[in-house]
Amino acid sequence: MWMFGRLLPVTKRNLWGWGDVDAAVSADETQARVEPFFGASELEASAAPRVPPSKVAVPRELEAFASTDELARAAHAMGKAYPDRVRGFRGDFSSAPDLVVMPRTEHELTLTLEAAERERLSVTPFGGGSSVVGGVEPKAGPGHRGTLSLDLAKLGRLLELDEVSQVARLEAGVFGPALEQQLGLRGFTLRHYPQSFEFSTLGGWIATRAGGHFATVLTHIDELVHSVRMVTPRGLFETKRFPASGAGVDPNRLVIGSEGTLGVITEAWMRVRPRPTFRAGASVLFEDFTQAVQATRAIAQSGLSPSNCRLLDAQEAMINGVGFSSVLVLGFESADHPLDAWIDRAVTIAEAHGGTCPKGKTSGARPGDAGESWRASFLKGPYLQDAMIRLGIIADTFETACTWTAFPALYEAVTNAMREGLQRVCGGGLVTCRFTHVYPDGPAPYFTFLGRAKRGGELEQWGELKKLAGDALAKAGGTITHHHAVGRTHRPWYDLERPPLFATALRAVKRELDPAGLLNPGVLID
Repeated sequence: MWMFGRLLPVTKRNLWGWGDVDAAVSADETQARVEPFFGASELEASAAPRVPPSKVAVPRELEAFASTDELARAAHAMGKAYPDRVRGFRGDFSSAPDLVVMPRTEHELTLTLEAAERERLSVTPFGGGSSVVGGVEPKAGPGHRGTLSLDLAKLGRLLELDEVSQVARLEAGVFGPALEQQLGLRGFTLRHYPQSFEFSTLGGWIATRAGGHFATVLTHIDELVHSVRMVTPRGLFETKRFPASGAGVDPNRLVIGSEGTLGVITEAWMRVRPRPTFRAGASVLFEDFTQAVQATRAIAQSGLSPSNCRLLDAQEAMINGVGFSSVLVLGFESADHPLDAWIDRAVTIAEAHGGTCPKGKTSGARPGDAGESWRASFLKGPYLQDAMIRLGIIADTFETACTWTAFPALYEAVTNAMREGLQRVCGGGLVTCRFTHVYPDGPAPYFTFLGRAKRGGELEQWGELKKLAGDALAKAGGTITHHHAVGRTHRPWYDLERPPLFATALRAVKRELDPAGLLNPGVLID
């Protein structure tokens, strides 16, 4: 979290890369991982940030909570997508907003929207800035004379907790760790842990329909939203609190996934649960990936509903230091009962499809277990991407969801397309796959691709590879994104995926709630 004035960080955040500077992955560690595939690489130093001067002055009514400070603007210039990090690494912060505003109350947020409309400034809501799809880069739309980044970090409190109904009222600017700390003091948890957990906010999760901790059943933030409160340029949009309702179209669904285009989420009532006290887990190895997929499908359709059911293909397991076979990481948790029967049955299903469980089943985490190794690598992954940029390696991911029936053809088509593309664009490379979430009707495959970059040509290479990936997913019947949102990066394929009449209706809603077109121009709709 950044503060104005001297811009003092609570933790020293990386201006261009992921997370905290002190947590960065060393060049030696990264070199050891990539050298078997790409050979030795020369380490390159990042450039000093170049930030253009602001084109606007702070409106008088915003002076107490707004800034044109150069470093504050640089910190809000972009997200954490591969192109963002390359540009930041090269010192290019030309996308910095003209103004950064950190409202402390909903009233100050309303003042900000009013001033932005009067001064003709676009408004980009900013949570933790962890978008990997171009969703938080300030952009001016037609008629705008400047850009404003709206940072909600000062709206980060637990306001109410209904322990009987197990719902909590939280401000949208709360970051993951602070959210869990506040709930944990009362014995509760939201249990929503995206990879960006430390550096993203509740409002960002809701706005982007983020995927979280649970690999089955409650996989998206959607299922955890009880009601939501959003400030729009034309007034307050607040939904009623019900455990469920059959009254027409659900207004919550207009807000969830709106990506900052219709309004600014300020609060939400969220479904929480007692902190788990019982856990069970196992890592099942497969020599054949097809059998591993069949085992994962059988478990997803068994009704066991594991909290963790993540499958890594052999190459994904290898680059994450987990092993040399495909690995199915299983986990169960509960605040109510032991889970021996659940993990026993899941492992039995996996073994029936050719899996082996050499380290047995565990209660809680055990050092050295493949699941623990993968979790540690998972959290370190974004830092590893920064280190690869320094070494001249293109490293990025994309994800989708499809039916079980469609998956074999999609997997083959996407991996073949990316291998051929990496050969043409980079002279070779590596493509891996894992399942982040699974459903009874299909998996959510998550692909990683690595290739040698041409110094100075990284963005062009990445753009060609990203287009190959999006086209392959669309052709094979997968969604353009399962949980990374649309932003500007995925917009061409999102336009193809959604019904044309839905796009027309969404534009009409945008005109009603944001008639001046202030909010996040170019995201979701024009």
